[in-house]
Order: sequence, then C-alpha cells, then structure tokens
Amino acid sequence: MTARTAAAPSRPRVTRVLVVVPVHDEEELLAACLGSVAAAADGAGVPVDVVVALDDCHDASARLARAAGVRTVAVRARAVGAARAAGIGAGLARCADDPGAVWIACTDADTVVPPHWLRTHRALADAGADVVVGTVRPDPRDLTPRQLAAWRATRVPGRPNGHVHGANLGVRADAYLRAGGFAPVVEHEDVDLVGRLRADPATVVRASDEVDVVTSGRTVGRTPGGYAGYLRGAFPA
Repeated sequence: MTARTAAAPSRPRVTRVLVVVPVHDEEELLAACLGSVAAAADGAGVPVDVVVALDDCHDASARLARAAGVRTVAVRARAVGAARAAGIGAGLARCADDPGAVWIACTDADTVVPPHWLRTHRALADAGADVVVGTVRPDPRDLTPRQLAAWRATRVPGRPNGHVHGANLGVRADAYLRAGGFAPVVEHEDVDLVGRLRADPATVVRASDEVDVVTSGRTVGRTPGGYAGYLRGAFPA
C-alpha cells in the first residue's frame, strides 16, 4: 500500500541504518528495547548506528544505555519530537554516507522490535520506499482478555491500517531533511512529520504490516496522548 500510484523512481540502495530511541525515564523497559535493537542490527546486512536521546532523565536510563554500548545525546526538552530530532541530528552529523542511502529507523524505549525489523525496513527501502509506516502490537501481558480481543478485531493481516507510530517508523535521510525533520513537540511528532512527507510528490510512502513491533500496553505513557492514550480511549478495561 503506497501513497503514490505511479511507479516509484529509482532510489539508492541503503548502505547504513541509523536507529534513534528517545528516552524519558524508562529504566524498567529500556534494556529490553536496546537488546532487541542490537539483535535486529546483527541481521541488518549493513552498518547500523544506534543513538539514544536521553530527554531529561533522572533514573538509570543513561547507565543502561551506556551498558548497551550505544551512543547517547542528552537534551532537556521534555518533548519527544525534540528528542527524536536531537538523536537523528547527532547520528547524521557523524555519517559520511549519501543521505539518500541512509535509512533512519525510529522506535520507542517501551518497544521491542523483532530480529528481522531492520532487514525488512531495508528491503522496503530498496524496493523504492522513502518512508515506511509500520504497525505495532500492544504487549498482551499489559491488556485484559477483553482488551486483547477488541484489539485483535481491528487487525486484518495483509491490510495495514496506515496509522503512524513513532515506535515503527522508517524514513530515508534525504527525505527527512527535505521535510524539515521532527518538530519539537510533546506528542504527535510522528504524524506531523509523515504528513509533511506525504505532501511532497517526490516522496514515496509505504504503509506495511510486514513487521510488527511490540510496544507497551500501558495506558499512562510519557506523553498526554500517544499510543497509551489511544489504548486508553479505544480499548477501555
């Protein structure tokens, strides 16, 4: 499912992946996230740089990131858009690759990605996508049986709903820069960016359910709304 019906123009093959994880006091979930990202990086087939953007953290998140051996950048914005932008900026600043061949893969600190996550994003990019809007699954351990059944009823395999989630979002670096990057907002930064990317007729956007990520099913998150707010409103206990 693409946002363009015309044949996609030729794109450079991806030669490097930059994974960015924004973090605000996520010591309980961050280690699992970074462990899953490391496994996905092992199977990516190209060099992978991981940057954790520590946004006004006062817990053990910074220590956990250092223990995982990833690069960190510290901000004090209390805004996920600013954190994502800072992480991407730090990663791209040290990257000499053609921006058209660099794939930015975004996820969240309360999310676990599967081992084939980056390999699948790369394949979609190499097939012509500039943006991949991926799907997410709430962690079933956090849901009641009623909530889980209601969520499952919304999913049709092979028919991605096109919902935008920063926990599973990929974008080619040149398209990201052309669109102006993430806005420094406290939520919906992902929807805002994809809206600007879709408005560019030169950008190919693909919604895909070829690879789910599993994100926390908590109903009180780090932003007023976000995925936690969606679960809270759509699937009441």
